[in-house]
Amino acid sequence: MKFRKWAALTLMLLCLSGCAMHGSYCDVARPVRPSVSDSLSDETKRQILAENTKIEKLCGVKP
Repeated sequence: MKFRKWAALTLMLLCLSGCAMHGSYCDVARPVRPSVSDSLSDETKRQILAENTKIEKLCGVKP
């Protein structure tokens, strides 16, 4: 029984420490910049625009 309590506590601490190590979305988000040689569909262009607009709105980053 002691092992189960110890294992549960260890697992909980590992999970919590993993959460504390991550920063905010703005720390890791970068604007999407396709290569000149990429051939993009209209849907891909729409998704890139939506992602870049979100980053600009949330983080103040100008793509």
